[in-house]
Amino acid sequence: MNINIKIVSEIDTAIGYRYLAHDESGGHCIFIGSVRNSTQNETVHELFFEAYESMALLEMEKIASEAMQKWNLQKVIMHHVVGTKKVKEPVVLVGASSAHREACFEACRFLIDTLKKRVPIWKKEFFENKKVWVTPHP
Repeated sequence: MNINIKIVSEIDTAIGYRYLAHDESGGHCIFIGSVRNSTQNETVHELFFEAYESMALLEMEKIASEAMQKWNLQKVIMHHVVGTKKVKEPVVLVGASSAHREACFEACRFLIDTLKKRVPIWKKEFFENKKVWVTPHP
């Protein structure tokens, strides 16, 4: 199966197309999520990501496999960071390649939405005077 799943310290945004390129693919869709500078009218200074890595990789593999089957994809990529990230830094990259654009667009949305719901990766936001875990932390 053509799936590239990783938990990394840094996202290489250039890897998306290089990995997804395939002779049978006419469409490539890539989503890159990054740290934004505010949440609910508060200035964000940085984010910290923590993961239960072995479980996260297993769940990412399941999600990627579901997408491969549902949309008949050629390739899927899912990378997520751990550690501290500053504003504008990329934190997640997901992508899909398929014969036609509609399938890869739908699959890409499924990949990011499902990753956020099911994968054990936790995010802490750092503000001027406080820190907040955004997702429930074990």
